[in-house]
Amino acid sequence: MAKTLHDESAVAVDGTEAAVEPARPTLGAQRTPRRRTTRLDSVLDEAKETAYRSVLEITPEETVGTVHHIRGEEDRLSTHLFECTLPGYRGWFWFSTVARAPRSKKATVCEVGLLPGDDALLAPEWIPWADRLRPEDVAEHAEGHDGESDEDAEDSGAEKNNEETEEASADKE
Repeated sequence: MAKTLHDESAVAVDGTEAAVEPARPTLGAQRTPRRRTTRLDSVLDEAKETAYRSVLEITPEETVGTVHHIRGEEDRLSTHLFECTLPGYRGWFWFSTVARAPRSKKATVCEVGLLPGDDALLAPEWIPWADRLRPEDVAEHAEGHDGESDEDAEDSGAEKNNEETEEASADKE
């Protein structure tokens, strides 16, 4: 009886049994998944005024520039981008994401905010305080107390406040 690939071993040419790794099923040549390009929805494309008014609810009109882009996100979902003219926000865009229900002719605002563009200035990545602390910072902190611990400094401050309060009450009497 002949052995198949599904068996644990197969008969070699010289008559000895040899271990054969089971074949893995394939579905043909590997294909790279293609992302469907999203067409701009005509109803959402025409909703520029709705998007603009929604941005004006969170920022004054003088901070919204004249540049306008529209980006199709998914079917029936688009983002309107408006230039931000706030000082210090070069390259940023106010955005208003709008959507519509199937067979609806009315756009609804989903979200409004501020997004960085490709040439926007961004803050550096945040570093925890413990990682930013340098040895010289610790030395400066220790020298600043002149041998007093934090608790001693707090106690002496509390005693001074109590003395001042007692003096003030004695002056009133």
